[in-house]
Amino acid sequence: MEQVLFTYEKAMLGFLITLYIFYALTIWRMRRSSAFLPKLLGGGAAVLAIALAMAVAYQVWGQTAVGRSVIYLVLFGVSMAHVQLCFAEGFPAILFCCSVAYAAQNLCYKIHLMVWCGWTMHLSASWGMQFYRYYDLLYYAYFLVAAVVVYGVFIYPMVRGMSSWQLDRRLMAIALMILAVTVILCSVEDVYFGKLSLGMENHFQRPELLVLRQTGNLFSVMCCVSVLLLASRTVEHRELEQEVEYLHHAIRQSERQYEISRDTIELINIKCHDIRYKLQALAAQGGAVPRQAVEDLQKSISIYDAKIATGNQLLDVLLTEKSLYCEQNGIELSCMVDGAGLAFMEGSDLYCLFGNVLDNALEAVKAIADRERRVINLVVKVRGNMVVIQQDNYFDGRLTFREGLPMTTKQDKGYHGFGMRSIRMIVHKYDGELTACIKDDIFHLNILFSLNNQ
Repeated sequence: MEQVLFTYEKAMLGFLITLYIFYALTIWRMRRSSAFLPKLLGGGAAVLAIALAMAVAYQVWGQTAVGRSVIYLVLFGVSMAHVQLCFAEGFPAILFCCSVAYAAQNLCYKIHLMVWCGWTMHLSASWGMQFYRYYDLLYYAYFLVAAVVVYGVFIYPMVRGMSSWQLDRRLMAIALMILAVTVILCSVEDVYFGKLSLGMENHFQRPELLVLRQTGNLFSVMCCVSVLLLASRTVEHRELEQEVEYLHHAIRQSERQYEISRDTIELINIKCHDIRYKLQALAAQGGAVPRQAVEDLQKSISIYDAKIATGNQLLDVLLTEKSLYCEQNGIELSCMVDGAGLAFMEGSDLYCLFGNVLDNALEAVKAIADRERRVINLVVKVRGNMVVIQQDNYFDGRLTFREGLPMTTKQDKGYHGFGMRSIRMIVHKYDGELTACIKDDIFHLNILFSLNNQ
């Protein structure tokens, strides 16, 4: 039992502590799930209990490469499940970030072994009974410094755009490759060099064994650096692809806005043409003007009452233009918007956010044959220190949701469907929350911003 507790403290807990340090560095930008603190504490207690079981298994199978690999894979899987429980992100993002954290942890561990085997180990001769106390102080002090360096060089460039990630097969494959390289190299080296060591691990009687051990450590370091660089470059390449995709989307949105502006001008020209002829007809009649003619004239010029005042000039222009488009296409647009509460947003983000929200709604209701159901509701209100955006519209058909967002119904998946992702990117940029659902053939989109975070 004493040996089990020793293994639990030095091997299992030491591994988990350093691993969770890098977990914290890779996932700090993720959105927390509800009841975060109870899940963090309860899940942490479960991880510690399973680690104790793995310490028992370590005594039985820990001296073989396969057994040790399985033990550390179980610990990694349990800890990753703990992260998944605490954060509201998809499994691919959790797997990728946790794999990167595992590789970073192993990188620091191997560098520590290189330094320890090289010269620091000789300092331990004078530590006597206080060996483990001094070793732990030196080990964790080194790990904190190494974590800061590795975070700045490798991790931060990968996680800075976490909110806009759309993980694909490449990143999933890299995550699995990182996991395989990390677990196999670490387990195989530690097992076999542990058998060759004299007394404690990494103490070798023959200098050639020490050289071989250092060569293995250096190889592991190079492998970890390589997979971390590969992951970083792949994420960078993916971000560039998303930026290009966003630019294409902006171009398509501009084309769409041009079409709406063209149709709006055409509508105004038609109304002006009608007004001109009606005025000529009234002038030709002379005398009393028929009531029906007056009503027709008032209806024709009612288009100029479509101006929407929100307290935000940019929103006034956008919503007014959208309302004119809705009138031309038989769509009812209902707006109750307090634009002053959105003053914290950049103009381009504000225009893109509401442009995408309304364009998606317009596309949905235009496909509805029943004129009475061609309705779009938009509400923006300030409640205390929160800004609430609610948009609802009827919807015919079926929508598939993935990671909380509706997937495009268009056949060309690569060309379409960026609107909702663009909305999410903007919402996350301002630390907001986005939810979407369908209930009773009505699509509901809800966005929540905290003014305290702006």
